[in-house]
Amino acid sequence: MNVEDFDYELPEELIAQDPILDRSSSRLLVLDRETGAIEHRVFRDILEYLHPGDCLVLNNTRVIPARLYGTRVGTGASVEILLLKRREGDVWETLVKPGKKARPGTVLDFGGQMQGTVLEVVEDGNRLIRFQYEGIFEEILDRLGEMPLPPYITHKLEDRERYQTVYARYDGSAAAPTAGLHFTQELLQEIRERGVEIAELTLHVGLGTFRPVKVETVEEHHMHSEFYRVDEETAARINTARARGGRVIAVGTTSCRTLESAADEAGVLHAGSGWTDIFIYPGYRFKMVDALITNFHLPKSTLMMLVSALAGREHILAAYEEAVREKYRFFSFGDAMFIASKTQSF
Repeated sequence: MNVEDFDYELPEELIAQDPILDRSSSRLLVLDRETGAIEHRVFRDILEYLHPGDCLVLNNTRVIPARLYGTRVGTGASVEILLLKRREGDVWETLVKPGKKARPGTVLDFGGQMQGTVLEVVEDGNRLIRFQYEGIFEEILDRLGEMPLPPYITHKLEDRERYQTVYARYDGSAAAPTAGLHFTQELLQEIRERGVEIAELTLHVGLGTFRPVKVETVEEHHMHSEFYRVDEETAARINTARARGGRVIAVGTTSCRTLESAADEAGVLHAGSGWTDIFIYPGYRFKMVDALITNFHLPKSTLMMLVSALAGREHILAAYEEAVREKYRFFSFGDAMFIASKTQSF
C-alpha cells in the first residue's frame, strides 16, 4: 500500500490558525462509513447522532507547555527544545533544534531557572536530556514553557486553555487530542441527559504527532510508542455498554488507538497501562470502536490511514474533497467529522 494513496490537495487558507470562539459551533461533516453518504451539520448537532446506551470515550490527557527556548552554555547559541515524553525522573526524550551541536555532554540553560544536560542521542536523532533545577519541575515549566502548537499554526495562541479539552486532567501530552476541543461542559451534560455513557481514558500524545511518514509504502512505517492508561471503571463501563448493544464512539484518534490497544480479539476491553505503538491502516479489523469523532488530518499522515481503515480510503478522500469544496477549516483548530454507520442506529 503506497503512502501517496492517502494524499489530497488542500489550499493553505483552509488551515485553521485560531480556535473558534464557541467550541461547539464548529462545523461537522457526518460520514456514513458504509455508503459514503455525507451530511453537513454544526458540531452541537452531534446530539442527534448519539443514542441512549451508546458510550462516548474521551481522552483526558492534558497538554504540558512542552516547548522551551534556551541557550547552549559556553557559546550562548539559541536552542529550542520540545519535550516528548518523560523517560524516568528528570530525564526526558526531546526534539532539539538545532540538533547537530547538541552532542552528549552539552549543557543547556533556560532563563537561569533550569539547566539540561544532553545524555545521549537516540532513535531519529532525539536527545535524552536530564534537567537540573530547584523547586517543582511543573511550576518551572509553567513559567518557562510555551504550548507546543503544530508548525502549520503560525498565529500566537492568546489563551493556553484553548489548546486543552474542557475535560483535560492528567499532564503529559506534547499535543492536544484535538477532536475533543469541540466539546463544552454544557454539551457533555446534554449528552449524559440523553442516556449516553461517557467514559474517560488517558493517552499522552507524543512523537508520532510530529513525525511525518518518510517511507514509500505504508507497511514500512514504524509508530513511536505512547503511554496509555485504562482504569477498571472505564473498562467496565465500556464493556457493559457494548454487551447491551450500545456503540463505542471514540472521541479522537488517540482514544481510538487506546481502545484498540487495550481490547482483546473477542472485543473485550481490559484495564491496565503501558505503551502502545499500534498502527491502524486499511485492512485493520476494529475490535472495539464502532464510530469516531475526529478532525481533518494532514495529507499522507498515519491519521489519514486510520480514518481510511474505519471508513474506506475512497469514502474518506471523497469526504475530504467535499470538505475542501465547502471550505471547512482543517487540522488542530479546524472543524470535525463524525464517522459512523447507519446500519448501527446512525
